[in-house]
Amino acid sequence: MTALHAAESYVFVDDPDARQVLDVAPRSLLDGRAPRLLDEWQTAPELWNLVRRAVDASGEPGRFILTGSAVPPDDVTRHTGAGRFLRLRQRTMSWWEKVEGSGGHVSISGLFDGDRPAADLAAAPGLESVIDNLLRPGFPAMAVLPRELAADRLRAYVEDVAHVDIRRIATVRHDPRVMGQLVVALARSVAADVTFTTLASDVRVAAPTIGAETISEYVGLLERLFVVEAQQPWTPALRSRARVRTSPKLHLVDPALAAAVLGAGSERLQDDLETLGVLFESAVVHDLSVFASALGGEVRHYRDSNGKEVDAVVTLPDGRWGAVEVKLGGTKATARAASLRAAIDQIDTDAVGDPAFRLVVTGTGPTLVMDDGTVTAPLSALAP
Repeated sequence: MTALHAAESYVFVDDPDARQVLDVAPRSLLDGRAPRLLDEWQTAPELWNLVRRAVDASGEPGRFILTGSAVPPDDVTRHTGAGRFLRLRQRTMSWWEKVEGSGGHVSISGLFDGDRPAADLAAAPGLESVIDNLLRPGFPAMAVLPRELAADRLRAYVEDVAHVDIRRIATVRHDPRVMGQLVVALARSVAADVTFTTLASDVRVAAPTIGAETISEYVGLLERLFVVEAQQPWTPALRSRARVRTSPKLHLVDPALAAAVLGAGSERLQDDLETLGVLFESAVVHDLSVFASALGGEVRHYRDSNGKEVDAVVTLPDGRWGAVEVKLGGTKATARAASLRAAIDQIDTDAVGDPAFRLVVTGTGPTLVMDDGTVTAPLSALAP
């Protein structure tokens, strides 16, 4: 739908009529006013090379928009796209976008430029507000639905992925229940250093003999379908002899999706602050990823063998970086700021530079700049 707003003409490649044309005259699908949208192009990967040749033959920029709900299985067909294609991952909406009246007065790009927010003690949200916003899906059509109905839609989405979408892109020998159980296991472990062995043990209720290698393959399929996103590690040079951990953290595409498959509604989350804290950290990483992508950056995490860690490291192409800690309760911000400083002390800043900012994101805290320069703000205050 986003691409349709930008396109002057379009074709749905998975439409039966388009499939017939594809068999006899595939180049004709490229005919139309520019920009021309080819939706679900990955169902016909040969279109990639046809588009590439059309781009080479014309000096006109921005001729095509290719959109898809899955990554094609074979990158060989796409290796000649360098210099011709720009890739954009579309994530679900951030809190700044989906929550009406969100403050949005702490800009991530502004923090990189040296801006620091004014103190706002009234910005501290209540716990009920945090839970309500977390359970509000970032999928536009679901954001306005009652929470229970939205959760039902999200669980139905996972069922469709397990029964239909996975089998469109790969041969899966296990029952769809196994894939559904894997999504639940991933939801339980979002924002954690979970191993495929641990995930396999969580899924063995539905598949007693499943192994870590198969789980790894299935997680890869869920990544290709944009259900799972990996938060890769940040591996800077260190001052100490500590070793940097290199395993990624795994997140579901939307924190409300994780809550839905766990059956975690408002009342349960109020009574289970540990689960709420994990889901909240995933929500922060999600929003930082949205904001970082607008700057051409990405969000990683840092953890070393000395037990020092940074929940999120926002890195930009020019080498600048910001360190972010996450804590649900606003009263813990001072302790998290100290933890952040201790982790940064391990990093060789002569090699990577000092962080452009240190930020503690809370659920229920105010917006402040601490005496040591660390910014603390609620997630509801963050903006691009």
